Amino acid sequence: MNREIMTAVLDKIKEYNKIILFRHIRPDGDCVGSTDGLRELIRASFPEKEVYIADWQKCDYLAFLNDAAGEIDESVYADALAIVLDTATQERISNQKFTLCREIIKIDHHIPVDDYGNMRWVEEHSSSTCEMLARFYAEFCDQLKLTKEAATFIYTGMVTDSGRFRFRSVSGDTMRAAALMLEAGIDTDRLYANLYIDDFDQLKFKSHVYNKMKITENGVAYIHVTEKMQEKFALTSEHASASVSYLDSIRGSLIWLAFIDNADGTIRVRLRSRFLPINKLAEKYRGGGHDCASGATLHKKSEIKKLLSEADEMLKNYKENNEGWI
Repeated sequence: MNREIMTAVLDKIKEYNKIILFRHIRPDGDCVGSTDGLRELIRASFPEKEVYIADWQKCDYLAFLNDAAGEIDESVYADALAIVLDTATQERISNQKFTLCREIIKIDHHIPVDDYGNMRWVEEHSSSTCEMLARFYAEFCDQLKLTKEAATFIYTGMVTDSGRFRFRSVSGDTMRAAALMLEAGIDTDRLYANLYIDDFDQLKFKSHVYNKMKITENGVAYIHVTEKMQEKFALTSEHASASVSYLDSIRGSLIWLAFIDNADGTIRVRLRSRFLPINKLAEKYRGGGHDCASGATLHKKSEIKKLLSEADEMLKNYKENNEGWI
């Protein structure tokens, strides 16, 4: 834990009367949890400050959390502190007006490939940005006030980005930070029901994925969510992207991928793995991320076959040279 940089972040928060929080495109649980969680933490601790989340994109499956994101007047930016959360590179920041702010702080847990901002607090070993914020509160609990709402946002991001605390990035520190959030009185029954209960139509789509999924010679499982499939099941971008999680429990399949057609003709790729890292492969296809959870973008359908071939060869080599995989 780097107390020095955490102290510097807190000092900057104290210094500014206007603080604008930014996040990445296509917001997910950690993204929403960290921005809304930090907003509530600052507002409760320093009620005199103006705190905004400058983003017009919403996350449908987290609508029950009452995400405070919205558009703000351009006049607000000039005298404000920008805090960009859970976003590795500048190009993925959903609102590019972050550059109008007086100073910029980056808080993130992804591999540091873009050192933007005047101040950077990056911990690639952390399971989520929300975990970092939970430990931030723990470090300065004598100066910060944690509300039930803030704790709910932060805990939600920890749960979703860690695969319900199953990923290798989860540590003892993660669980201690989660316990601290739970002690604030989170309604876990309501939270988990909203996160994991499926609608009937979603289950029909899931069954379709199981019917259409394929597997390569060496065990790479994959699904191509075409435009036609998205229209048939009236899928949102989030529901289409969730298809990758349906493939995560196949014995011998240590890599699983979802290819999702975008309206602009590009193809979004979600890459997941266990035991072996997948992020280097994602980087070759205009992407990146964590060791075992990454994303990429393809510009033409012919790249699907090429990516699958490389993933299959990677998995073959891993199986031939390692033991204990399942």
